[in-house]
Amino acid sequence: MSSADRPAKLAYGPSSYRMLSPGNYVNCAVTGEPIALEELRYWSAERQEAYASAEIATRRMLSDT
Repeated sequence: MSSADRPAKLAYGPSSYRMLSPGNYVNCAVTGEPIALEELRYWSAERQEAYASAEIATRRMLSDT
């Protein structure tokens, strides 16, 4: 199985992420849709979650209030 066939495992920091296990995508924590690593722009370091869009990330953050 190549890394293109499986999700990556990432450690999310405040402004970047570190790859823990190779892959070429992660799944959105809210929608479950795959996000190519080249397109990953939104995540929460606190929750260690990735989000497919700014709108989804904002909704997730607001769901705590």
